[in-house]
Amino acid sequence: MIRPSQTLRLLHINRVLLRHGLDELILDTHLFRPLRFLLYLSPWYWFRGELPAYPVRIRRVLEDLGPIFVKFGQILSTRRDLLPDDLADELAKLQDQVPPFPGHQARALIERAFGQPVDGVLDDFDERPLASASVAQVHTARLKDRRAVVVKVLRPDIERVIRRDLGLLYTVAGLAQRYWPDGRRLRPLEVVKEYEKTILDELDLMREAANSAQLRRNFLGSEALYVPEVHWELTSRGVMVMERIYGTPVGEVDALKAQGVSMRLLGERGVEIFFTQVFRDNFFHADMHPGNIFVEPNGRYIAVDFGIMGTLTTEDQRYLAENLLAFFNRDYRRVAELHVASGWVPEGTRVEEFEAAIRTVSEPIFQKPLSEISFGHFLLRLFQTARRFNMEVQPQLVLLQKTLLNIEGLGRQLYPELDLWSTAKPFMERWMQEQLGARGFFRRMGKTLPPLSEQIPELPQLLYGALRAAQQSPSAEARQLKELQRLRLDLDRAAQRTHEGVAAGALMVSGALLFLAQGNPLLSAETLATLGGVLLIAGFLGLIGSWLRHLG
Repeated sequence: MIRPSQTLRLLHINRVLLRHGLDELILDTHLFRPLRFLLYLSPWYWFRGELPAYPVRIRRVLEDLGPIFVKFGQILSTRRDLLPDDLADELAKLQDQVPPFPGHQARALIERAFGQPVDGVLDDFDERPLASASVAQVHTARLKDRRAVVVKVLRPDIERVIRRDLGLLYTVAGLAQRYWPDGRRLRPLEVVKEYEKTILDELDLMREAANSAQLRRNFLGSEALYVPEVHWELTSRGVMVMERIYGTPVGEVDALKAQGVSMRLLGERGVEIFFTQVFRDNFFHADMHPGNIFVEPNGRYIAVDFGIMGTLTTEDQRYLAENLLAFFNRDYRRVAELHVASGWVPEGTRVEEFEAAIRTVSEPIFQKPLSEISFGHFLLRLFQTARRFNMEVQPQLVLLQKTLLNIEGLGRQLYPELDLWSTAKPFMERWMQEQLGARGFFRRMGKTLPPLSEQIPELPQLLYGALRAAQQSPSAEARQLKELQRLRLDLDRAAQRTHEGVAAGALMVSGALLFLAQGNPLLSAETLATLGGVLLIAGFLGLIGSWLRHLG
């Protein structure tokens, strides 16, 4: 059911479309198509004057409709293979040229956050914004020690506007899920819920500052990516102060070429940065449109705007890595098996049929340069294939999919000849080897042993207490008591049989570890100490066996 406030919002959207001369979008809908003739009878239609170009009107409509629609335009602007050039160029202005709000309002909001006049904290504060985006805008200033900084401040009343539009999105998604044939499979309500969490997180600049600090630590000293420093003492929920960076916007390809920056290097580094964030760090920048990325003359990227960051569960990481590697190796059978095993397609799906469908979609894309491959069209073909097999959309991967689209759009601008697949495949193979090889085994063992070692000493007492409680319970039936006694005898016999085996196993493990430790730089003192714990636990299990033999 559409609430009155949402009805008013829908009317407002139609009014904005009419104001910017996009009435044909309204009259093309099924509801208003019979009223099309009224447009041509309207004096307003004949005397409204000359309208701006169609792409300009589209951009202005998105700006007037607010942050959610602006972000939609930002995503579209990176898909030059799907849009005409003039529309893509116009939508690109949404990345950092959204109309600003007045500088005196920004100053008042900053002073409220600081609790004192701006001049008491900063010098050279410029009320003219350096950049203006859908949720916040940025002003330049200097600290009292003359270091250059930028001050990011949220737009006034932005949370109310976003929550209003989210309510409308929920209504539309609910109707789609209920009445659209593909609604249940595509789970629009869950997708909107995931988007709600993402965009509301952007309204807390303390969270963004924390995201920035984490990403900065992950790439500290990197030659591929630089992340500016946050000034925490001047940062709050509505205002963030951070180091000012200087670089060329990544979208200005001609300027980068004039500086001698290698486009091939930029393209390959972009892929490397993405896969490093997703698989090494499990923490990725999920808003990588060109307005958020700059380049230094040496070819190092600089990232800004950390309001939208993504993470994956360990299972999602592993699933994604195995699928990508299977795609790279053209192992379509494995791709089909992974989809069935993960529950993404119904359990009764015939693997052979799904394998053949994936092969049909995937095979044409390989061994071609990026300029000849449209990942957007590829996803569309996969979507059509998914419909045949009732594959469900996974909302937790929506951010990752969006980032992949941004990466392709960026790569297409910088180095059209980049082979995305051959660039990414070695990285994925290394990651899988680290996860499944000896290093991954010892890393997982190091994480598992400490909590296990805390619990093992309690096991004998817990077992003894359970047996005593069962024996002393006045409500216990005689048959249950006999079963417990028989279980106790079985445990005693099993302990006798395994006591020597455990001790021998401990010796074998110790010998193997000593052999591996010789000349192996991966086994540090800390690692050996952890592995020593394995031997202690093994020995302790042997003591438990002896203790069980004499229990009672």
